[in-house]
Amino acid sequence: MQRFKKEDMSKPNPEEFYKKLKDQLIESTSWPSEYLYKFIVLSDASKIVQIENLFNNTGAVINTKESKNGKYTSVSINVVMKDPDAVILKYIEVTNKIEGVISI
Repeated sequence: MQRFKKEDMSKPNPEEFYKKLKDQLIESTSWPSEYLYKFIVLSDASKIVQIENLFNNTGAVINTKESKNGKYTSVSINVVMKDPDAVILKYIEVTNKIEGVISI
């Protein structure tokens, strides 16, 4: 049985995550295809606009929903992507440019 150290759980490996995601996308989807991104950010209008701007001119349909207490906002983006690499590059772009964003 493999044991994980506490620090293994708190420091996810983005390379492994994106490789696994790419493999899953290749196996499960014909490309180009619609892809649904979901991000969570603090309910800060400027952060939401930043996310929306990263999807400008892509034909994306963007929906937002505040949490019950109004502290967080979920941003769902449905957009046609050309391949798994494009999906992953967009995740990387969003997480690198917007502080505190959570990808789900």
